[in-house]
This record gives sequence, C-alpha cells and structure tokens, in this order.
Amino acid sequence: MNNRVYIFDTTLRDGEQSPGATMNLQEKLRLAEQLEKLGVDCIEAGFPASSQGDFEAVKAIAEKVKNCQVAGLARCMEKDIERTWEAIKNANYPRIHTFLATSPIHMQYKLRKEPEEVLAMIEKGVKFARSLCPVVEFSAEDASRSDKDFLVKAAATAINAGATVINLPDTVGYAIPSDYAELIGYVIKNCPVSDKAVFSVHCHDDLGLSVSNTLAAIGAGARQAEVTLCGIGERAGNTSLEEVVMALNVRRDLFHLETGIVKEQLFPSCRLLSMIIGKPIPANKAIIGGNAFAHESGIHQDGMLKNRETYEIMTPQSIGRISSDIVIGKHSGRNAVRSKLESLNITDLTEEQFEQIFNAIKALADKKKTIHDEDIESLVVGEVYRMPDSFKLLSVSVHSSTDILPATAAISLEVKGEIKCRAGLGVGPIDAVFNVIADILERSPEVERYAVNAVTGGTDAQGEVTVTLAENGITVTGRASHHDIITSSAKAYVDAMNRIVRKEKDENY
Repeated sequence: MNNRVYIFDTTLRDGEQSPGATMNLQEKLRLAEQLEKLGVDCIEAGFPASSQGDFEAVKAIAEKVKNCQVAGLARCMEKDIERTWEAIKNANYPRIHTFLATSPIHMQYKLRKEPEEVLAMIEKGVKFARSLCPVVEFSAEDASRSDKDFLVKAAATAINAGATVINLPDTVGYAIPSDYAELIGYVIKNCPVSDKAVFSVHCHDDLGLSVSNTLAAIGAGARQAEVTLCGIGERAGNTSLEEVVMALNVRRDLFHLETGIVKEQLFPSCRLLSMIIGKPIPANKAIIGGNAFAHESGIHQDGMLKNRETYEIMTPQSIGRISSDIVIGKHSGRNAVRSKLESLNITDLTEEQFEQIFNAIKALADKKKTIHDEDIESLVVGEVYRMPDSFKLLSVSVHSSTDILPATAAISLEVKGEIKCRAGLGVGPIDAVFNVIADILERSPEVERYAVNAVTGGTDAQGEVTVTLAENGITVTGRASHHDIITSSAKAYVDAMNRIVRKEKDENY
C-alpha cells in the first residue's frame, strides 16, 4: 500500500463557507500562493458554478498556481462540470471534483431519486468530467450515513466511469473513529476496482472528532485527507490540516506514512489565514495556538530546563515558529524591511506595493515603540490584498464621556469619488460611528457581530476589529486594524459595506 498521504486543501472552498471567513480575490490569491509554498498536493479553489465571483477566483488561482493541482467543485450535472472546467482548464494540473449524495435521507428528500437513478447520474457525470479533465474526483456526499454496500456500488461506478479519486466524506460530522475506519476499509476491500483509485476522506467536526476520524480512515487505507487551515469550515468546521500533518509526523512509528507538506510553513500559513479573515487563533489551539509551547507549571518548567523533550513532543521551529533577530522600528531602512517581509514569506510584492507597506510601517513606528511580525502581516493584508472599494474612510472624530449625554461622531467618507461628511449620535462611540456611516451611505445593515482583538500585546497594540453585517439576505464580515480602536472600527464597518456592494453586484451578474 502507498505510504504517501496526499493533502487536499479546501480552505478556499469549504473553509470560506465558514461564517465570517469570506475572502476577496486578492486575499484568495495570496493564500493560494502560501498553500503552494506549504506543499499541499491539491488546492480546491472554489465552486465555480455557484457565482461569477467564485468562477473568477477559481480561474485566477488556476492560472497563478504552478506546482500543485487546482480543483473546482461541481455538482454531478453537466452544466456545473462544464463551468468548472472553464475555470480550471488553464491550470498546470487541473482536477474536477464532482459530488452526489448517496445516503438514504439525501436520496429520498433532497434528490428525490431511487438508488439506481443515482448510480446512473454518477456514471454520466463522471464520464463527462473525464472527457474534459484527466483527473476526476468523485465524492459520495453523506457517505458516513450511507449503506456500505451501496457505497461499494457507487465507488465502482465512478471508478469505471473514469474517476481516479474516490472521496467518502463524513459530511455532517456523524462518524465515530472505529465505525468510520470500518466503513472505509469495507469499501476499499469490497470494491472490485479499488486499486485503480486513491480513496479520500473529508470529515466535519460537529462531534469534535474530525481529526480522529481522518486518522482512523487513513489507518484503514485512505490515502488522501481533505483538510483546511485551522480547521475552518461550515458549522463546527473541518479537519485541521496542521493537526493531521503533525500527528502523522510525530507518530510515524505508528502510521509509517509521509506527506509532502513543508512543516515549517504550517504556522506562517495559519497565521496568514488568521490575518486575512480577521479571526484570532485561539490560545489553546493544538499545534499553532499561543499556549501550544507555553509552560507555566513549575514541574513542567523544571523538566523543560533539563530537557525540552520531557514536555514537548515537537519543537516550535518544526512548525515554523522561528524567532527573528531583525527588529523593525522607525529607523529601519528598506533592506531591513524587505528582509523582514521575506522572513514572513511575503515575497510577491511589486515595488509599488513594497513602498506602500514600507511607508505604512514607518507611519506605525512613529506611533508605537515596537513593530511585531503580526503588525507587519496585518498591514500587508489591510493595505495590499484588497479589492477596489466603493467607499473610503477619510476621517473620524468622536466625543464620549461618562455624562448622560450621548456619544457623538463626525465622519468624512469618499463615496464613489464624492466626499461626504456628517455627524450623529449613538449610545457609545462605536454605535455613533456606525450610525453615521450607515446614514451617509443611506443603508441600514444589522450588526450581527462586533469583535476586537489586540494584534500584539501592550497598550500601544494595533486593534484588529471584525464586524459582521447583514442586509437584504447578504451577510459579510469586514475587518481592519489600526492603532486607534475607533478608527479601526470605522474602517472595518466601511470594509463590510464595500463587501456588501461587491456581493450585490456579483449576485446581480
């Protein structure tokens, strides 16, 4: 049996479906480049038939990425498959990933099809996909709640029609490791043409077992893991790429398996995702959390001082947590800044973009003593990887006190080239700012979530704000960072409004 486990990353497709994780085109391209550096075998770039915006993003990623496969997701329907092929056909290594439900509940209530009709749809869809693309993956949606003998038939049908990868996903996070391993092993053993395909698993974390289920399935013969950075994804999320990779690495004595992942890129990749979507990495997150290599107990500290292996099963350096001696401040020159950016794997900037970041770093250095790596990454994400905006914040001024008077805010915005200024009230400074911006734009979104996170420690830390807005059935998350938390909040709100406008244009295409 092959001792290589292929890593199929779906951060840009399933991961982006996580509430608040929407990315624009430039952010997706930046993350795709990082995934390529990370060494994933396949990037699932999106669902081209779902929207014009997704189609364009998948197409751009397919043309940008050179060293790994790029997949597009498609329902097992000719129009979806054809649309996906249009998006990925210029990739060096394209893959069509098509799916159809196989569980009794999905076939009866969602598809309204008999099992034999489903098998016929699989055969027709996979054959059409293979006529376009040399690599086709078929997923039996809700496989963990499917009849195992019907799964055998579905897998055999797909392989005979041309599929080279068969995915048996735990779509709703229902599986338990022992049962899931038994299911995967049963299908591989009983499918007469299983030797002609790689078997894959895609697990959700509804019961907190996605990583355990994935590892159990790999132990039973699966050789592709479908994962996301930090485990982001629908509902409770997906299987964490970094956790699966390091489990296979640390326990090579048990699995005897390898991946092509550059492990030193794990932490930089997860940190970049965190910066892009505006969601901090929890301190207790396995592998990459802030406390993953922290030791407070006296007994642990004593052991660490004597031999790190007493309480650490991996080193921080093994996942890319490498300290740097380059300290960036207001006196730093361009070479120092460029070297720092390279150490953070930010190497694809044009000269114009570099100057933009250099000037932003110098401006921030005038306002705070120490510039941390997270500050620089936040500036890069906020200043460079953005789509053109319809609205731009020019200035914000607020007044708030402990008196009974309401807070006031005065805002200046550039709205499609026209400068508009207005003032208004709120129950607090943030509420006042949001009210005035909405008034200027003549919109009335509902604020579903407002969160503030310090990018680094200290009272002079940049405040990273995420704002989730909902209006007319559209939900988006805006994010921004600034050393002034009020300004950061205003910028995040404006960013969210820009995203709503872009989404409206996309849906009206």
